[in-house]
Amino acid sequence: MSLNTFQLREYIIIPTLKQLDLWSLAAEELVLGTCIQESGLRLIKQQGGGPALGLWQMEPATHDDIWINFLQARGSLAAKVLGTDLTHNAGRLLYDLRYGCAMCRIHYFRKDELLPAAGDLHGQAIYWKKHYNTIKGKGKPEEYIANWNRLTAHS
Repeated sequence: MSLNTFQLREYIIIPTLKQLDLWSLAAEELVLGTCIQESGLRLIKQQGGGPALGLWQMEPATHDDIWINFLQARGSLAAKVLGTDLTHNAGRLLYDLRYGCAMCRIHYFRKDELLPAAGDLHGQAIYWKKHYNTIKGKGKPEEYIANWNRLTAHS
């Protein structure tokens, strides 16, 4: 069983990205696709003892790097990420869906390469692999596409 993608978009992804002033349909799709690929819309802790946390399976080192090397110098954006909860430790990724979503979007936002166009599932899969999973990661763009198709088919 997994989360409903329509509800995840409607109540978590869209409001979070709009709160950050970083919403676009392309960003919405990429953040959803990342969640689908990373956690299957159901895992909040990486299986096998790995460090990744939350539905977006962000590693604490990546989380901390975003804060230290990006958000710390961008006070207004940092405040939007935090919302009313001023906690910004990686453990928050386990219980706060909007925070995990925001951190995923910020991770992509700090990349120089433009997001793939909305509807470009293949481009999104390649972008995810390059910028989120990385060359060292086990994920494959073909899995991203298959998982997107499987988990968005009925939502």
